[in-house]
Amino acid sequence: MSDLVRRAEEWLAQDPDPETRDELGRILDAGDAAALMDRFGAKLEFGTAGLRGELGAGPNRMNRVTVMRAAAGLARRLGPGKHVVIGYDARHNSDVFARDSAAVLNGAGLRVSLMAHHWPTPVLAFAVRHLGADAGVMVTASHNPPRDNGYKVYWGDGAQIVPPLDAEISAAIDATGPVDRLPLGDEWETLSDAAIVEPYLAAVTALPTGDDRDLRIVYTPMHGVGGEILLRALAAAGFAPPAVVDAQFTPDPDFPTVAFPNPEEPGAMDLSLRLAEKVGADLVIANDPDADRCAVGVPTRDGGFRMLTGDEVGGLLGEYVIEHTSAPGRLVAESIVSSSLLGKIAKAHGVRHAETLTGFKWIVKAGDGLVYGYEEALGHSVGSDLGLPVRDKDGIGAALTVAGMAAAAKREGRTLLDLLDEQAERYGLHATAQASFRVADLSLITAAMERLRSHPPQALGGRAVRSVDDLSAGVDGLPPTEGLRYRLDGDARVVVRPSGTEPKLKCYLEVVVPVTEPGAVPAARTKAADDLESLKADLTTALGL
Repeated sequence: MSDLVRRAEEWLAQDPDPETRDELGRILDAGDAAALMDRFGAKLEFGTAGLRGELGAGPNRMNRVTVMRAAAGLARRLGPGKHVVIGYDARHNSDVFARDSAAVLNGAGLRVSLMAHHWPTPVLAFAVRHLGADAGVMVTASHNPPRDNGYKVYWGDGAQIVPPLDAEISAAIDATGPVDRLPLGDEWETLSDAAIVEPYLAAVTALPTGDDRDLRIVYTPMHGVGGEILLRALAAAGFAPPAVVDAQFTPDPDFPTVAFPNPEEPGAMDLSLRLAEKVGADLVIANDPDADRCAVGVPTRDGGFRMLTGDEVGGLLGEYVIEHTSAPGRLVAESIVSSSLLGKIAKAHGVRHAETLTGFKWIVKAGDGLVYGYEEALGHSVGSDLGLPVRDKDGIGAALTVAGMAAAAKREGRTLLDLLDEQAERYGLHATAQASFRVADLSLITAAMERLRSHPPQALGGRAVRSVDDLSAGVDGLPPTEGLRYRLDGDARVVVRPSGTEPKLKCYLEVVVPVTEPGAVPAARTKAADDLESLKADLTTALGL
């Protein structure tokens, strides 16, 4: 207890934030050992996803001290004279953390460009390359709960950092002394709308969206920062203004209408789908709070609406982009947990295909000629023959391209569901699902992974396990990462991995059902749904969670 108190008092002495000082003072006055252990018994680790965690006092929380230390570590790794662009979303303290970062970086002798407003993450990723900067920082926790915030670092190539940069920056952070001794600057450039948003909009509206524009769209930014930019992008591309979910349009860091501000979460899209039914929409589009993800909903044949999975959108967008680009040596890429459908599409069109580790930091580095990359968690990076305008997932560019694809289908009397059925007939029905286990104690995830390794399942969902890849050893030329991949009889696959940003164990399931004759897709979907449920049940038992 005495060591925790000492560390807390040292933290308190350097903390510039009266709110977290008050929080920590109350904990010390109360002698609350559990609260001190929670905040000072561990620390947020800086990795390839940067930092992300709950707001509060101490090294195991996101706060001004944690952020200033991160900025000081980044400054040390870059060195004086380098240029850093900083962006931020509308979460609690995002603007404060951005200004603190600017002050620390500028005080260390770096040139800083700070965005004038809370704008989407893809705008920051675009800005790094557009301005020729050496690095970028985005203060965001994406779709995490309201009490979280985060700190993402981009390098000069416009992509998120990968090893060994993460370890080098982390070591520099650890070498940082008390933040109240850091020199602070106040001479940074403020990036206006004209300087960065307008060039970004010009880049994404040049994506292959076709010429068709007859489409009724419903849109929600999920209380985040994508609303204004998406409306401007649609208008610039020639689409009519969408019907917006008013209750979710204005940025609000408390996300009052949703339990989790993630379009994938149950109930998050209810307001959008109700509005879509009311206005007779052709398409529903949602961004997550920092607008790097794009969710898509469509009318069903029985008069309702349903959300497409990230893999369904990935297959549709992948084929659409391939058909609307022509440069030699084109490449499409996806993460190892995404559907195998994209690889079959690429082979049929004579286009190169690559699998990478999860995360767009890997996808955008898949190789030269990349025109499209995606991961199943609603992340898409759409390019053209000129390449990717954003070397990260971009929910605005993806939304524009989906709208163009849906408008073209509508002109032909078809819907995105018709396009999905046609793909199933050509390549087989690729059905995917995810099982996620959120835990309060991360040791439960470690124990579950150890259990799978020591007692590997021989069968899952009635299918024999044909092979097991331990991803921690590195497979197929990929860097090592924590996870297991099971290949099952009958063209099925399961991947189990801990989340890199949330206290979750994630399981990714895929079954492929052949479609042997026209009209057989509904039966194939029913069989696939049953097979996925069987896989989930057996996997839950094997994990012991």
